Amino acid sequence: MHYLNIELDGIDVEGNEKKYKLSDFKGENVIVYFYPQDDTPVCTQEANKFKEAIDKLKKYAKIIGVSSDDIESHKEFKEKYKLNFALLSDKMNKLKEAFKEHQKPASQINRSTIILDKEGNIIKFWEKVDVDNHIEEIIKFFED
Repeated sequence: MHYLNIELDGIDVEGNEKKYKLSDFKGENVIVYFYPQDDTPVCTQEANKFKEAIDKLKKYAKIIGVSSDDIESHKEFKEKYKLNFALLSDKMNKLKEAFKEHQKPASQINRSTIILDKEGNIIKFWEKVDVDNHIEEIIKFFED
């Protein structure tokens, strides 16, 4: 589970720059969603769906968005859409590659969601997410 110790630059809920490791969230379930690029149509739609569902989702887990965009891009994206969750910058794709090692060899992480349990174990992995109904899938996963 070396993915827990990869340090990435991020923007916290309040919009402040911060260094993050997924191990910082031990003791909480975490929804890590990977998306290709800030402020593009489908990525914005996906981010807004997470933002709108935050009250339902935070009962189950913290939300973290991850892309290879830099911190300045994340800041602008977060401010423009008033996103209410942390965004991490995986510029070197270290986190993405580490998660790929824990999935089947052909896994694609470009638009995917991974749920970690309170110990940091992967308990659910969605590959090639359909943005339209994904939030409902996540809620159903936690409720089942």
